[in-house]
Amino acid sequence: MSADPHQLAAEVRQKARDLGFDLVGIAPARPSAYREHLRRWLDAGCHGTMHWMDRRFDQRTDPATYLPGARSVICAAVNYHVPLAQPPPGHGRIARYALGDDYHVHMKRRLFVLADWLRERAPGSLTKVAVDTAPVLERELAALAGIGWSGKNTCVINQDIGSWLLLGEVLTTIALPPDAPATDHCGSCRRCIDACPTGAITGPYQLDARRCISYLTIEHAGEIDANLRPEISDWLFGCDICQEVCPFNHAPPTATDPALQPRFATGSLDVQEVLRWRQSDYSKALRNSAIKHVRLPVLQRNTQIVADNLQR
Repeated sequence: MSADPHQLAAEVRQKARDLGFDLVGIAPARPSAYREHLRRWLDAGCHGTMHWMDRRFDQRTDPATYLPGARSVICAAVNYHVPLAQPPPGHGRIARYALGDDYHVHMKRRLFVLADWLRERAPGSLTKVAVDTAPVLERELAALAGIGWSGKNTCVINQDIGSWLLLGEVLTTIALPPDAPATDHCGSCRRCIDACPTGAITGPYQLDARRCISYLTIEHAGEIDANLRPEISDWLFGCDICQEVCPFNHAPPTATDPALQPRFATGSLDVQEVLRWRQSDYSKALRNSAIKHVRLPVLQRNTQIVADNLQR
């Protein structure tokens, strides 16, 4: 291990870039500054049926509880933006992050390589990898690591790349010098707030998941409120509206990672075809896809809503 923590931090950043991460930064593994804010948000029920968010609360709000002895968090991000044309008639749109291979698997594979490399450089140190589903406040950590700030739509925004970012972390017991936190550049802009068709962004930096199209079409397995169904429009899985209107996404770079290239040329799925799918069709079409995090009955529920909306 390098005797100089600054040298080791520089080596960590270079290794992460060599592994294909577009952005990398280091945050201190300290308790969340938003612990009470998160507690109030959960108590208000804004997480809907995502009950897992209320579990492991202490771990979620303190990295050192998730990995005992954690001193630093290496935050990495990959640009996943791909330009898309308007979907053909009769198609339902898919959120961009789910168009390629399942990023959970793809990101974890790289992060485990980074974690293994780090432990070799610092024998006796411990690491833990986190991607999306781990009890880690990724967006706060990304901001602390200088990756980007949490925008008014609650997405992490990088001033150069925009917000089309997949996030992942390596928690470590090594004390590494942290990067400067990202500063907020949203200013007086409220395009994301005004563009949200369901009013899920209830104010700057405030999201009510119960009205969010991404939540409704991915996380919520029950019936969708009839008043919200027309606003889902042609979104079959997820939603990108609040990112598409963001000024920092007006000319984003295109993702170069082969695993993130769309497996569906149009970035969409034929509605009538999905409605005819059986389990075997679903499994074949969505092999290694993040869309499979939604079961076929829920996907077909979404598809029927889109089909009804397309007839309006």
